[in-house]
Amino acid sequence: MRIALCLEYDGSAFHGWQSQTSGDTVQDALQAALSQLAGLPVNVVCAGRTDAGVHATAQVVHFDCTVSRPLSAWVRGANALLPDAVAVRWAHAVPDDFHARFSARGRRYRYVLLNRPQRPALAQRRVGWYHAPLDLAAMQSAAALLLGEHDFSAFRAAECQAKSPIKALREARVRQIGDYLLFDFEASAFLHHMVRNMVGSLVHVGKGCHPPAWIDELLAMRDRRRAAPTFAAAGLYLSGVGYEAQWGLPAQPAPIFDDFLGS
Repeated sequence: MRIALCLEYDGSAFHGWQSQTSGDTVQDALQAALSQLAGLPVNVVCAGRTDAGVHATAQVVHFDCTVSRPLSAWVRGANALLPDAVAVRWAHAVPDDFHARFSARGRRYRYVLLNRPQRPALAQRRVGWYHAPLDLAAMQSAAALLLGEHDFSAFRAAECQAKSPIKALREARVRQIGDYLLFDFEASAFLHHMVRNMVGSLVHVGKGCHPPAWIDELLAMRDRRRAAPTFAAAGLYLSGVGYEAQWGLPAQPAPIFDDFLGS
């Protein structure tokens, strides 16, 4: 039987998603909990790997298991065994040809940036921070230039293993709620560090280092060295994974701050 799960986790408690010999990753914690619950080894596949310090409100994974358990047991049982920083939101039986990564038709990320002179205390490790005022309108204009299909080499980490730097960005927008700026991006797939690199460059526009048209120049130059530094991992959330209706998956949890947006 193949089971899909939806997870949320605080990435600051882990060394990223992917299993490591240290055992301090989200994948390691989840596999240990599911294996204990099933009474046999369980390996999981995720929709999108996240780096150290990056969070998720709607990570989707799948695993195969020959042991039958009620779906509610995969939720309650796993949550009883998982560390406090990760929780299963739902479990759903899926056909054997469902694949958390390859069946996904889109991925959404949200970056939450605190924009005020004082550093965060209660939200430390859960939001990014920039101390000086930022021009929201300029960042919105710059973000619009990222939409569409482009070569995103200027926003690609040196260690990125993607076969092609060409991606189609279907959403790129910036909104404000009080002292917080929300950066939302949606595409079928992303390059390594792509979102954090785009946020870094949009912040450079917002603080007046460059006009919005600089984004077009970066896309044309395709040179990572010309763009802004990679922004901190703390504010980044994998906020959704899109699948076709045929899989019948439950609704995914709303991204952080959506209650305030009326979304």
